[in-house]
Amino acid sequence: MAKKWQVIDQEQKTLEEKLKVLYLFNAAERYPILAKHADKNNLANEKFLELLVDEELAAKHQRILKKRVWEAKFPAISTLDQYDFTHPQRINKKLVLSLFDLQFMAKREWIVFMGNSGLGKTHLAKALGYEACNKGYRVLFTKTAHVIHALQAAQSDHTQEKELKRFTRPDLLILDETGFLPLDQGQANLLFQLISDRYEYGQGSTIVTTNLAFKNWGRIFNDSVLAQAVVDRITHRCQVVKIEGDSYRSKGMNIE
Repeated sequence: MAKKWQVIDQEQKTLEEKLKVLYLFNAAERYPILAKHADKNNLANEKFLELLVDEELAAKHQRILKKRVWEAKFPAISTLDQYDFTHPQRINKKLVLSLFDLQFMAKREWIVFMGNSGLGKTHLAKALGYEACNKGYRVLFTKTAHVIHALQAAQSDHTQEKELKRFTRPDLLILDETGFLPLDQGQANLLFQLISDRYEYGQGSTIVTTNLAFKNWGRIFNDSVLAQAVVDRITHRCQVVKIEGDSYRSKGMNIE
Protein backbone atom coordinates (compact mmCIF):
# COMPACT_ATOMS: atom_id res chain seq x y z
CA MET A 1 0.00 0.00 0.00
CA ALA A 2 1.39 3.39 -1.00
CA LYS A 3 2.24 5.81 1.76
CA LYS A 4 0.55 9.21 1.86
CA TRP A 5 3.63 11.04 0.58
CA GLN A 6 3.98 8.65 -2.39
CA VAL A 7 2.19 10.26 -5.33
CA ILE A 8 1.87 9.71 -9.05
CA ASP A 9 3.88 11.94 -11.39
CA GLN A 10 1.06 14.38 -12.13
CA GLU A 11 0.35 14.90 -8.43
CA GLN A 12 4.07 15.31 -7.80
CA LYS A 13 4.29 17.99 -10.46
CA THR A 14 1.33 19.77 -8.93
CA LEU A 15 2.95 19.68 -5.51
CA GLU A 16 6.20 21.06 -6.93
CA GLU A 17 4.26 23.88 -8.56
CA LYS A 18 2.54 24.65 -5.27
CA LEU A 19 5.88 24.72 -3.49
CA LYS A 20 7.17 27.21 -6.05
CA VAL A 21 4.09 29.38 -5.59
CA LEU A 22 5.03 29.47 -1.90
CA TYR A 23 8.60 30.44 -2.93
CA LEU A 24 9.89 27.14 -1.54
CA PHE A 25 12.08 26.65 -4.58
CA ASN A 26 14.68 24.42 -2.97
CA ALA A 27 12.00 22.17 -1.51
CA ALA A 28 10.41 21.95 -4.96
CA GLU A 29 13.74 21.00 -6.52
CA ARG A 30 14.68 18.47 -3.85
CA TYR A 31 11.25 16.90 -3.38
CA PRO A 32 11.63 14.05 -5.92
CA ILE A 33 15.04 13.04 -4.54
CA LEU A 34 13.90 13.19 -0.93
CA ALA A 35 10.72 11.26 -1.74
CA LYS A 36 12.79 8.42 -3.19
CA HIS A 37 15.09 8.55 -0.15
CA ALA A 38 12.09 8.38 2.19
CA ASP A 39 10.61 5.47 0.25
CA LYS A 40 13.89 3.54 0.21
CA ASN A 41 14.46 4.03 3.94
CA ASN A 42 10.81 3.56 4.92
CA LEU A 43 10.64 6.96 6.64
CA ALA A 44 7.53 8.15 8.40
CA ASN A 45 5.56 11.06 6.95
CA GLU A 46 6.75 13.42 9.68
CA LYS A 47 10.41 12.55 9.07
CA PHE A 48 10.04 13.10 5.33
CA LEU A 49 8.40 16.47 5.94
CA GLU A 50 11.19 17.38 8.37
CA LEU A 51 13.82 16.57 5.73
CA LEU A 52 12.00 18.72 3.20
CA VAL A 53 11.73 21.66 5.61
CA ASP A 54 15.37 21.30 6.67
CA GLU A 55 16.47 21.48 3.04
CA GLU A 56 14.49 24.67 2.53
CA LEU A 57 15.80 26.24 5.74
CA ALA A 58 19.39 25.40 4.80
CA ALA A 59 18.94 26.95 1.37
CA LYS A 60 17.32 30.05 2.87
CA HIS A 61 20.20 30.40 5.33
CA GLN A 62 22.72 30.24 2.48
CA ARG A 63 20.82 32.90 0.54
CA ILE A 64 20.74 35.21 3.56
CA LEU A 65 24.43 34.55 4.30
CA LYS A 66 25.38 35.34 0.71
CA LYS A 67 23.42 38.60 0.89
CA ARG A 68 24.91 39.57 4.26
CA VAL A 69 28.46 38.85 3.05
CA TRP A 70 27.87 40.92 -0.09
CA GLU A 71 26.53 43.81 2.00
CA ALA A 72 29.51 43.56 4.38
CA LYS A 73 31.97 44.44 1.57
CA PHE A 74 34.69 42.08 2.77
CA PRO A 75 37.70 42.24 0.43
CA ALA A 76 37.97 38.47 0.98
CA ILE A 77 36.41 35.88 3.27
CA SER A 78 38.43 35.03 6.38
CA THR A 79 37.58 32.37 8.95
CA LEU A 80 38.86 31.52 12.40
CA ASP A 81 40.24 28.12 11.39
CA GLN A 82 42.56 29.83 8.90
CA TYR A 83 44.35 31.75 11.65
CA ASP A 84 47.65 30.36 12.98
CA PHE A 85 47.72 31.03 16.72
CA THR A 86 51.25 29.61 16.95
CA HIS A 87 52.76 32.46 14.92
CA PRO A 88 52.33 35.50 17.22
CA GLN A 89 54.64 35.65 20.20
CA ARG A 90 51.77 36.93 22.30
CA ILE A 91 48.02 36.63 21.81
CA ASN A 92 45.23 35.75 24.24
CA LYS A 93 43.83 32.77 22.33
CA LYS A 94 41.19 32.06 24.97
CA LEU A 95 39.84 35.61 24.66
CA VAL A 96 39.83 35.47 20.86
CA LEU A 97 37.97 32.16 20.79
CA SER A 98 35.42 33.46 23.30
CA LEU A 99 34.57 36.36 21.00
CA PHE A 100 33.19 33.98 18.39
CA ASP A 101 30.11 33.24 20.47
CA LEU A 102 29.21 36.86 19.60
CA GLN A 103 28.03 37.66 23.12
CA PHE A 104 29.90 40.96 22.82
CA MET A 105 27.33 42.02 20.23
CA ALA A 106 24.45 41.50 22.63
CA LYS A 107 26.31 43.78 25.06
CA ARG A 108 27.12 46.35 22.33
CA GLU A 109 30.79 46.07 23.22
CA TRP A 110 33.70 47.33 21.15
CA ILE A 111 36.52 44.97 20.18
CA VAL A 112 39.99 46.35 19.47
CA PHE A 113 42.69 44.28 17.78
CA MET A 114 45.96 46.03 18.57
CA GLY A 115 49.43 45.24 17.27
CA ASN A 116 52.01 45.82 14.59
CA SER A 117 51.31 45.30 10.92
CA GLY A 118 51.17 41.76 9.58
CA LEU A 119 49.98 39.90 12.68
CA GLY A 120 46.49 39.02 11.47
CA LYS A 121 44.44 41.76 13.11
CA THR A 122 42.40 42.29 9.95
CA HIS A 123 42.02 38.55 9.44
CA LEU A 124 40.51 38.06 12.90
CA ALA A 125 38.26 41.10 12.48
CA LYS A 126 36.96 39.77 9.16
CA ALA A 127 36.52 36.30 10.64
CA LEU A 128 34.34 37.76 13.40
CA GLY A 129 32.45 39.72 10.78
CA TYR A 130 31.84 36.59 8.73
CA GLU A 131 30.60 34.73 11.81
CA ALA A 132 28.22 37.61 12.51
CA CYS A 133 26.93 37.38 8.93
CA ASN A 134 26.46 33.65 9.45
CA LYS A 135 24.27 34.41 12.46
CA GLY A 136 22.15 36.84 10.43
CA TYR A 137 23.64 40.15 11.60
CA ARG A 138 24.20 43.09 9.28
CA VAL A 139 27.91 43.83 9.00
CA LEU A 140 29.97 46.51 7.26
CA PHE A 141 33.73 46.24 6.79
CA THR A 142 35.63 49.38 5.81
CA LYS A 143 39.03 50.99 6.04
CA THR A 144 38.97 53.94 8.42
CA ALA A 145 40.50 56.11 5.71
CA HIS A 146 37.61 55.23 3.38
CA VAL A 147 35.07 56.26 6.02
CA ILE A 148 36.75 59.64 6.42
CA HIS A 149 36.90 60.25 2.68
CA ALA A 150 33.23 59.26 2.32
CA LEU A 151 32.21 61.66 5.09
CA GLN A 152 34.31 64.45 3.57
CA ALA A 153 32.56 63.95 0.23
CA ALA A 154 29.20 63.96 2.00
CA GLN A 155 30.08 67.25 3.65
CA SER A 156 30.58 68.81 0.24
CA ASP A 157 27.15 67.83 -1.07
CA HIS A 158 25.35 68.29 2.27
CA THR A 159 24.52 64.59 2.75
CA GLN A 160 26.72 64.00 5.79
CA GLU A 161 23.85 62.97 8.08
CA LYS A 162 22.72 60.33 5.57
CA GLU A 163 26.27 59.06 5.14
CA LEU A 164 26.79 58.84 8.90
CA LYS A 165 23.70 56.63 9.17
CA ARG A 166 25.28 54.22 6.70
CA PHE A 167 28.04 53.62 9.22
CA THR A 168 25.98 53.78 12.42
CA ARG A 169 23.18 51.48 11.21
CA PRO A 170 24.98 48.08 10.89
CA ASP A 171 24.81 45.58 13.74
CA LEU A 172 28.59 45.30 13.44
CA LEU A 173 30.93 47.93 11.99
CA ILE A 174 34.56 46.99 11.35
CA LEU A 175 36.98 49.93 11.14
CA ASP A 176 40.21 48.59 9.71
CA GLU A 177 43.64 50.24 9.85
CA THR A 178 42.77 52.96 12.35
CA GLY A 179 45.83 55.07 13.04
CA PHE A 180 47.93 54.10 10.04
CA LEU A 181 47.84 57.68 8.76
CA PRO A 182 47.64 60.95 10.73
CA LEU A 183 44.53 63.08 10.26
CA ASP A 184 44.13 66.79 9.78
CA GLN A 185 41.73 68.62 12.09
CA GLY A 186 38.73 68.27 9.81
CA GLN A 187 39.30 64.55 9.31
CA ALA A 188 39.86 64.04 13.04
CA ASN A 189 36.56 65.77 13.80
CA LEU A 190 34.73 63.53 11.32
CA LEU A 191 36.18 60.36 12.82
CA PHE A 192 35.30 61.59 16.30
CA GLN A 193 31.73 62.27 15.18
CA LEU A 194 31.41 58.78 13.72
CA ILE A 195 32.80 57.09 16.83
CA SER A 196 30.68 59.29 19.08
CA ASP A 197 27.50 58.57 17.09
CA ARG A 198 28.31 54.88 16.98
CA TYR A 199 28.81 54.92 20.74
CA GLU A 200 25.71 56.98 21.56
CA TYR A 201 23.20 55.85 18.95
CA GLY A 202 24.55 52.71 17.27
CA GLN A 203 22.48 49.60 17.88
CA GLY A 204 25.39 47.19 17.61
CA SER A 205 29.09 46.67 18.16
CA THR A 206 32.24 48.00 16.54
CA ILE A 207 35.55 46.30 15.82
CA VAL A 208 38.67 48.42 15.42
CA THR A 209 42.07 47.29 14.19
CA THR A 210 45.01 49.54 15.01
CA ASN A 211 48.79 49.48 15.12
CA LEU A 212 48.92 52.05 17.93
CA ALA A 213 48.45 51.69 21.67
CA PHE A 214 45.73 53.98 23.03
CA LYS A 215 48.35 56.19 24.70
CA ASN A 216 49.67 57.03 21.23
CA TRP A 217 46.34 57.93 19.63
CA GLY A 218 47.22 61.59 19.96
CA ARG A 219 49.34 60.97 16.85
CA ILE A 220 46.21 60.09 14.88
CA PHE A 221 44.18 63.12 15.88
CA ASN A 222 46.99 65.63 16.43
CA ASP A 223 44.91 66.65 19.45
CA SER A 224 45.38 64.94 22.80
CA VAL A 225 42.02 66.13 24.14
CA LEU A 226 40.09 64.82 21.14
CA ALA A 227 42.07 61.59 21.18
CA GLN A 228 41.23 61.05 24.85
CA ALA A 229 37.54 61.67 24.16
CA VAL A 230 37.61 59.01 21.43
CA VAL A 231 39.51 56.50 23.58
CA ASP A 232 37.10 57.06 26.48
CA ARG A 233 34.13 56.16 24.28
CA ILE A 234 35.79 53.10 22.79
CA THR A 235 37.07 51.69 26.07
CA HIS A 236 33.84 52.22 28.04
CA ARG A 237 32.55 48.85 26.82
CA CYS A 238 35.56 47.22 25.23
CA GLN A 239 37.68 44.10 24.98
CA VAL A 240 41.23 44.56 23.71
CA VAL A 241 43.17 41.82 21.93
CA LYS A 242 46.88 42.68 21.91
CA ILE A 243 48.98 40.78 19.38
CA GLU A 244 52.77 40.81 19.45
CA GLY A 245 55.33 39.16 17.21
CA ASP A 246 56.90 39.26 13.77
CA SER A 247 54.92 40.05 10.65
CA TYR A 248 53.52 37.16 8.63
CA ARG A 249 54.54 39.08 5.53
CA SER A 250 58.20 39.18 6.55
CA LYS A 251 58.11 35.38 6.34
CA GLY A 252 56.36 35.33 2.98
CA MET A 253 52.99 34.39 4.50
CA ASN A 254 49.61 36.01 3.89
CA ILE A 255 47.08 35.95 6.71
CA GLU A 256 44.99 39.04 5.97
